[in-house]
Amino acid sequence: MTTVVVLAKRPRAGFVKTRMVPPLTYEAAADVAAAALQDTLATVGSAAFEHCMLAFDGDPAGWLPAGWLLHRQSSGGLDERIVAAVQSAPDGAVLLIGMDTPQLSALALHDFDPLRFDACLGLATDGGYWVIGFANAWDAAASVLGVPMSESFTGAEQLRRLRALGLRVQLLDELTDVDTVEAARRVAVEAPHTGFARTLRAALPNAVA
Repeated sequence: MTTVVVLAKRPRAGFVKTRMVPPLTYEAAADVAAAALQDTLATVGSAAFEHCMLAFDGDPAGWLPAGWLLHRQSSGGLDERIVAAVQSAPDGAVLLIGMDTPQLSALALHDFDPLRFDACLGLATDGGYWVIGFANAWDAAASVLGVPMSESFTGAEQLRRLRALGLRVQLLDELTDVDTVEAARRVAVEAPHTGFARTLRAALPNAVA
């Protein structure tokens, strides 16, 4: 049994994708974040895992898909919130992703093999990571707590920690997080038919082919 957890927050102007302002307005940046989250939820929902969970910061009204479990994000740093979300999932393997990779495919999620590996990690091009997974959710605390988050070396440090604990780590494909306009443009070209790409094109009609 595998659970996929989407760690996300309600897209509100001035609170999400602020690194895209300017050239985007705060309202347009929130629209882009909302489209990325919608694409992510749709992809996860189509992947046919045993359980899907939304670990949400904010009012989940309008965002919790039918049949999904809800975990309200705890307070604390990102490392603490990741661990709390992973450990709140039903028994079995757990994959946790964010809301910043709208180009994600269902097949990429199914690459994790918890029968052969203790953990998985998908590095991001900005030095972070877009997915972390565990065959046993109770490995999450020792693996994640204390890892510096949102740094250019976060992914490398997370991988070092997993291996230092003696876990068998499966590396998944590298993806680009859409935290900046430049990264968003690349992802929109890579995945032109996503709602994210359409929203970005509407906000920057002369910047995205």
